Amino acid sequence: MRRLYTLLLYLALPFATLIVLWRGLRTREYWRGGWGRFGLGSARIGGGVWVHAVSVGEVQVAAILVQALRERERALEITLTCATPTGRARARALLPGVEVRYAPYDLPGCIRRCLARLRPRLLILIETELWPNLLHEAARAGIPVLIASARISERSRRIYRRLPSLMRAALASNVWVGAQSAADLERFAAIGVAPQRLSVVGNVKFDRILPADIHERGAQWRAYFAGARPVWVAGSTHPEEESIVLEAHRALRARAPNALLVLAPRHPARFTAAAAAIAAMGFRYARRSGASSDGPPDVLLLDSIGELLEFYAAADAAFVGGSLVPVGGHNLLEPAALGLPVITGPEQFNSPDVARALEQQGALITVHDAAELAAALVSLLGDPDRRSRKGDAARLAMDAHRGALSKLLRLTQALIAPAAPP
Repeated sequence: MRRLYTLLLYLALPFATLIVLWRGLRTREYWRGGWGRFGLGSARIGGGVWVHAVSVGEVQVAAILVQALRERERALEITLTCATPTGRARARALLPGVEVRYAPYDLPGCIRRCLARLRPRLLILIETELWPNLLHEAARAGIPVLIASARISERSRRIYRRLPSLMRAALASNVWVGAQSAADLERFAAIGVAPQRLSVVGNVKFDRILPADIHERGAQWRAYFAGARPVWVAGSTHPEEESIVLEAHRALRARAPNALLVLAPRHPARFTAAAAAIAAMGFRYARRSGASSDGPPDVLLLDSIGELLEFYAAADAAFVGGSLVPVGGHNLLEPAALGLPVITGPEQFNSPDVARALEQQGALITVHDAAELAAALVSLLGDPDRRSRKGDAARLAMDAHRGALSKLLRLTQALIAPAAPP
């Protein structure tokens, strides 16, 4: 099965290369460092750690772990790989001094060249990155693999169970899993990870330490863009959600005419389309990059990368996207850590335990359409005490679920150590 998978990847490689070349015409970051996709790049001394995080969300998790590893062992050589330009840009912003490369294609030759150059003692995969050839070549080279803050959906488990020969041998031989939940642990066991190499550590995102000046930066953005106006953020939105968000904002402004929406699309390639959608709804808008319509904006389009946390810190309430469409939801914990009331849709299959933790603490408001979203916003923006209670509940939920990082660090250091792995 793995040979068939590899053959299909080889057949797809010319098309993937053409796509990268085409996208690079608009965004040169697709080209810069593109040799990394073929396993090329400078050689490292070896004996360090290779961390792979596919894109922005996984990079946020990787940064928490990498920063902690660097604090414990300054001399540890760490290389971080990503699959997207936005992920690589975010990694460089969060982890100055750490080498960031594009991840190699999951082809045997590309993986072997990358392993030969990095010579890692440990490979850490963040959350859900299960690549058959990468796991196989790591096992072949005798390199232990840790899947950190690991999660796997029930749908993915069923797919892997139908294809047992694709990666079961690699998973059984040298893979350790630090799972987010007991349900994730059971699913990893079902697809072939040895029971003695499984442990529940929790979700590392609960352990994120916010920048010390984040509230000050948020206040500065609020003073610049909104002044005394009520502000809400719709973060990491997808195309189908943006019409719902904008319709909710229209309904909100019937009750609070000076309310400002900060709209932050999930994917940078969609900034222009999002601006067109805002204009089509008849809103005055400004773009974070500088362009604006006449008069005070009804909507601020956050067309930048890496600033969403600062704008959450500037807001009174937050809606987190990917949740009104079958995407599975995005990071609920960023606004929660800031003590914001958190609104989301029902689609939370990416991190159901996070949503459950916030819901049980009374910090989460789930909505299903524009009318419910508008009603939640009217209630929150019109009631400072309710906002405060929801924000306090969010912080309590964060505090109650910390501790995953220390467990992962113990597991990581045991696997790096020259002695036998745990």
